[in-house]
Amino acid sequence: MAMGTLLGGMSIAAPLGAQSLGNIIGSAKKVAKAASYSDAEMKVYFDQMSAEMDRNNPVAGPDDPYGQRIAALSQGLDTYDGLDLDIKAYLVRDVNAFAMANGTIRIFAGLMDDFSDDEVRYVIGHEIGHVKREHTKKRMQGALQRESAMSVAGTASNDVRQLASGELGKLFGNVISAQHSQKHEREADDYAFDFMQANSYEAEACVTALEKLNAMGGGGGGLPWLQTHPSPAKRAKRMRKKLA
Repeated sequence: MAMGTLLGGMSIAAPLGAQSLGNIIGSAKKVAKAASYSDAEMKVYFDQMSAEMDRNNPVAGPDDPYGQRIAALSQGLDTYDGLDLDIKAYLVRDVNAFAMANGTIRIFAGLMDDFSDDEVRYVIGHEIGHVKREHTKKRMQGALQRESAMSVAGTASNDVRQLASGELGKLFGNVISAQHSQKHEREADDYAFDFMQANSYEAEACVTALEKLNAMGGGGGGLPWLQTHPSPAKRAKRMRKKLA
């Protein structure tokens, strides 16, 4: 699951003949650097994106009913399966959620309104799965590589640095809101299923949550972000087979 974001236009690089060999070599080095960022370096970017998202969306506090509910449902999950997690709710009416590789997980109030406690727990488990399987980390590496490849004139640097708000928004769109692969969603669903069973939650919530998403989505039209995700109906059918 990921939040939908409108992405800005993409600038076109100059024709090959207009570029110097030094610029081309410099771009190649940047692409290689993006693929080799350490976890600590990647965390810097994700921490910046998380802070930017929290600035632009109302976070449910400890005195808010949504804040109290998400705190109860995520109790004991500050650390889980070797991960440091930061699970909070946004007071946003969308039916949505997202995760970042630094352990940030945000559940939207609109989703909490429509989902039972165990269905919200399935969503939390699904998002933890994305973090654990390093899906957003791999997306970030790909996004940084694409940015490097487009900046052959050397106008952008891949050194870990403080990114501007516009850069953070673009990265968020590229990393969180891009097309989700069948493989990644299967891995996150399988992780959520095991998470539910390991914590003695009702595993059938994995199925009912996906069936609700399918009903809300109406083929993706009701929930636009579903257009970038594999069919929730097929995912629900697969999870029901796991239950059997």
